[in-house]
Amino acid sequence: MSRVVVMGAGAWGCTFAQVAALAGSEVTLVCHTAAQAGTLGATRHDARHLSDVALPQSVHVTHVDDPAWADGATLAVIALPSRAISTEAPRIAAALPAGCGVLSLTKGLEPGTGRLLSAVWRDALGPGVPFAVLSGPNHAEEIAAGQPAAAVVSGDLALAELVQATVSGPVFRVYVNGDLAGVELCGAAKNVIALAAGMSDGLGLGDNAKAALITRGLAEMSRLGASSGCNDATFRGLAGMGDLVATCTSRHSRNRRAGELIATGTPADQVEAVIGQTVEGLATVRSLLARAEGVGVELPISAQVAAAAFEGRSPAECLRALMSRAPASEA
Repeated sequence: MSRVVVMGAGAWGCTFAQVAALAGSEVTLVCHTAAQAGTLGATRHDARHLSDVALPQSVHVTHVDDPAWADGATLAVIALPSRAISTEAPRIAAALPAGCGVLSLTKGLEPGTGRLLSAVWRDALGPGVPFAVLSGPNHAEEIAAGQPAAAVVSGDLALAELVQATVSGPVFRVYVNGDLAGVELCGAAKNVIALAAGMSDGLGLGDNAKAALITRGLAEMSRLGASSGCNDATFRGLAGMGDLVATCTSRHSRNRRAGELIATGTPADQVEAVIGQTVEGLATVRSLLARAEGVGVELPISAQVAAAAFEGRSPAECLRALMSRAPASEA
């Protein structure tokens, strides 16, 4: 039995705490505030995101101001938004006991720089702390309800294998993937393509349009991965195609929903308030484009998403821009 500490009590943080507890780990869930911890600890329900799912009684709930939140931890699981990592990573690193590994559930890039979040964590943790990332088509609502799902874990091999052994079970299967950069880029880029898929939904377009967006979106992701030396198989796997399909099509997808809202008139800076959750695609798209520009890779769908979200261009106009691009081969 391992001692798992989950930092962040949103939908995925609560769900991962449930998965780890049901797999036999001793789990502490760390909330942002004492008030949130008090409510969640007493009711065992995340009324905001997962009201129908009860947190196991074995999960201990505390908050970030509890000085003992990390005591005895063998694995710290981070379920925080990408925009919080640069600030929170050094604080978390300083609190971790010796021998504790870090597993990131965050899908995004460092805002402003476009750096992989593993680089941010490595700066904070130093060379001696094992680090890994978990990614894949993992909508919390389905996993919390006990529906089957699969994921990939990538990073330091010993830690990746420990995570695989710790949380794999009858309804949650974890594969090890040796391509950390590819897994991270997939997790960041697929959210941007999901915004485009949601805009397609908001415009009332059909399955043909969405299939084209998903397929050409995967091509964008793969080009960016190739420029970074990533394994193409990663983009065809769970972290890439698997997560892309789920995020572009699911009713649970906040990024798809955000694109739909933008297409029907909600300003981009208001969609998180409407949805009530972080929309990583909006936080990532400009950093993704900056990263792509730095390596000479064109991302036409992502560029039109940014234009619709931040430059005042209508999604319909963005669609016309995509459809009127010069003829090209599919590669």
